[in-house]
Amino acid sequence: MLETMKAEIASTGTGLQVMGSCRGFELTFDEPKESGGTDTSVNPVEGLLCAFGACQAIATLLFARMQDVPLDGVRVEVEGDLDPDGFTGKAPDVRNGLQEVRFSMHLKSSDEAAARALAALVEERCPVSDCLKAPVPVVCAEVVVE
Repeated sequence: MLETMKAEIASTGTGLQVMGSCRGFELTFDEPKESGGTDTSVNPVEGLLCAFGACQAIATLLFARMQDVPLDGVRVEVEGDLDPDGFTGKAPDVRNGLQEVRFSMHLKSSDEAAARALAALVEERCPVSDCLKAPVPVVCAEVVVE
């Protein structure tokens, strides 16, 4: 069954800062001062890395419960490479987004084999990972000028 998830993002009037909301929860995004922001929060690319790591961690916890894998904790370290010259147009031959995303998964478990199998399952099934690995159609449904 298809579930549509929605988000709304609006500028706050403070520099490059924006506020996003989903299901009544709010997230603030900004840019570092050297990029013209006020450095009050993570930037959208850092938010994407956090979303990826969070999805890996939550999927790990969920699948561990489903498969009775003993798991006392999970921690995911994520990093990605971005060349701002791509999206600013200074280097048209450079990709606009991340060049690569790398992560390390740290699992606390008394069963190493089960924990490694769990990590493989998560890598295969994580929805955010899937969005990063395979192109997802992005459609601008409308532009409204107010």
